[in-house]
Amino acid sequence: MPVRVVTDTSAGLPEHVARDLGITVLDLHMVGDEDDKSTSGLSSLELAAAYARQLERGGDAGVVALHLSKDLSATWSAAVAASAVFDGSVAVIDTKSVGMNVGAAAMAAARIAMDGASLAECADLAEDTLSRSETWLYLHRIDEIRKSGRISAATAMVSVALATKPIMQIHNGRIELAIKTRTQAKAFSKLTELITARAGGLPAFVAIQHCEAKEAARALEDQLKASLPVDSSIMMMPMESVLAVHCGPGALGVSVVFSQAESEVNAALADDAEDAAPDPGPEGEIADDSAAMALPAPSQVPTNEVAQK
Repeated sequence: MPVRVVTDTSAGLPEHVARDLGITVLDLHMVGDEDDKSTSGLSSLELAAAYARQLERGGDAGVVALHLSKDLSATWSAAVAASAVFDGSVAVIDTKSVGMNVGAAAMAAARIAMDGASLAECADLAEDTLSRSETWLYLHRIDEIRKSGRISAATAMVSVALATKPIMQIHNGRIELAIKTRTQAKAFSKLTELITARAGGLPAFVAIQHCEAKEAARALEDQLKASLPVDSSIMMMPMESVLAVHCGPGALGVSVVFSQAESEVNAALADDAEDAAPDPGPEGEIADDSAAMALPAPSQVPTNEVAQK
């Protein structure tokens, strides 16, 4: 029996994708009333019970556990505590992320698990996928995320004072202000520019989650389709309620898995820049015919592992 993959609803995995790949998705808890909703993490007892069930289903082949960043929820700490009773059979990954980056890592691990990969191989691929991933949040308003405490008071004050439509980025597991723009159009243009540059001319897998903002999500999807390589894959879905409660109406979550880690792209570009440097002339003068910078050599396309066309 294959290694089992467990995640939670913060990953945003569409139900049919999780079902087809045999991924177990645990529900985070919604708390509060209609006017003051929030979320709470899973307990170690809940997680231990879930892991035990999956180990039984997988014939003790192992479990890869992928939960949201430990800086955003207590679920990761509870998962580590729960895994301790299984003598190394449960690999808890520190995702440092949230949303479909985590979902994509779960998809990648589940696919090779179905082909008989070991627990270590599944965990390694999940971590590799996460290392090539980035997540941005476009917020139509900041009320909900400010109340949730997921951003600093200073960031909230700046956004309110400047009447901005901010783009946040998940960096090392925390939500940080990335771009300040005043209109949705400028925000989408800048985000498309950032993602395209980061892709480095290679295909990417993009997941757009929206909170009551399907038209806006479609507009961003169109811009990304026009800018990214044709072999890229883009999927769009409603934002899970456990994320939407913190982001508010009009919000978009954009998760991207790139073909290469950022360090690899930077190294390749540096090498290409060095190779493209003009040769000195016979008397030490620089020649006129500078070579154009080449794109990095193609690597494994993320859509081979995690995307569905």
